[in-house]
Amino acid sequence: MTTRLTTRFAACAAEGRAALVTFVTAGDPDFATAEAILHALPAAGADVIELGVPFTDPMADGIPIQLAGQRALKAGQTLRKTLAMVRTFRKTDAATPIVLMGYYNPVYVYGVDAFLKDALDAGVDGLIMVDLPPEEDDELCLPALRAGLSFIRLATPTTDDKRLPKVLQNTSGFVYYVSMTGITGGVIGSYDAVGEAVARIKAHTALPVAVGFGVKTAADAAAIARGADGVVVGSALVEKVRLSLDGSGKATAGTVPAVTDLVAELARGVRSVNKAA
Repeated sequence: MTTRLTTRFAACAAEGRAALVTFVTAGDPDFATAEAILHALPAAGADVIELGVPFTDPMADGIPIQLAGQRALKAGQTLRKTLAMVRTFRKTDAATPIVLMGYYNPVYVYGVDAFLKDALDAGVDGLIMVDLPPEEDDELCLPALRAGLSFIRLATPTTDDKRLPKVLQNTSGFVYYVSMTGITGGVIGSYDAVGEAVARIKAHTALPVAVGFGVKTAADAAAIARGADGVVVGSALVEKVRLSLDGSGKATAGTVPAVTDLVAELARGVRSVNKAA
């Protein structure tokens, strides 16, 4: 099936490069600023956007993304508002893939069928639900696939060859390889080990493999781009939001540029690696 995700990853591959996948939290630090950031990401160099859905118990997230979620929830962000944000984005951008990343509870409360219908109507392309393992595919993964949404699964350094086929069996869009054990925002221990892991996953699937957790700089992005089909950056971007806020935690004129400037730098890093050469 041809989707925005398959089209975008294929286009990046045709250019001989990895895709830059950027994560931002919906509603951080407020709805209007988050919406402005979302709209500015493609022009800054983002190929795919992961839009984080704030949740009160984000067990896989490090402190920067936890704080971003807290800021967004305090400002009144909801799953319904997140879908509205995507719907507005689609009025001016019909090509950039958007993946919602979060936890199952808000979807469960919303109602799976209603959520999938509204997500499709809004222009969402895929879902990453970090707390739904393959054993729970009946809950959301299979209904999402039937509805036409990609369901992106995470593989980690502890996902061995015995477990990997189970992880991959209903995955679509791309595979998200977590470069380290633990939570988001850590430090990558070995680029070589990440490259070997990506090669191992690619031996089991034709899907693109994107690598996230620990990518903070253009140099990190370039190092990961040599072996991966996509480079995911999240904590570094939401930290830029935090550092741009004023003393009362409100957005400033520098908030959007703080994010887009880093995205542009990361994009240059990704694009510096010509895999076709």
